Amino acid sequence: MTERTGAHGMAVLRTLTLIGATLTAGLGAGLFYSYACSVMPGLARVDDRAFVDTMQRINVAILNGWFMLGFLGALVLIVAAGVLQWRGGDRTVLLWIGAAAVLYLVVLVVTGAVNVPLNDRLAAAGAPDGLTDPAAVRAAFEDVWVRWNLVRAVAATAAFGCLTWALALSGRSS
Repeated sequence: MTERTGAHGMAVLRTLTLIGATLTAGLGAGLFYSYACSVMPGLARVDDRAFVDTMQRINVAILNGWFMLGFLGALVLIVAAGVLQWRGGDRTVLLWIGAAAVLYLVVLVVTGAVNVPLNDRLAAAGAPDGLTDPAAVRAAFEDVWVRWNLVRAVAATAAFGCLTWALALSGRSS
């Protein structure tokens, strides 16, 4: 009886961790998708100074605990879900979780290697009212940032899809 209860408890923990991983990855995918579909196209229609000002403000505002919890927590939960699957779960589910981990790692690497440095350079340009050439500041930022955000959106969405499929498969094997 105790062994059965322990196995059931592990199955519940595996499922809850996979649900958490799926939810946080979905939130990240939604964030990058929103930037790709609405935020950046909307900002593309404003003047250079307004663009720089708005992006600088967004880059400060997004650095908060709720964002970080979801953004970094997704990888933690994906890895935890993988470890729990490795220890007694379904190997097919594990493969989909592994694919999600690789895809989400792409999101983190692109963010750290491309988008954050661009954000830092934009901040270092200074206050928008003091810029002598806001068009040059924007030009050095916008196209590259948008392109790599699209990579993040696709990778995060694919990770979310992999986790969704892993969740569906884990439900079948329970």
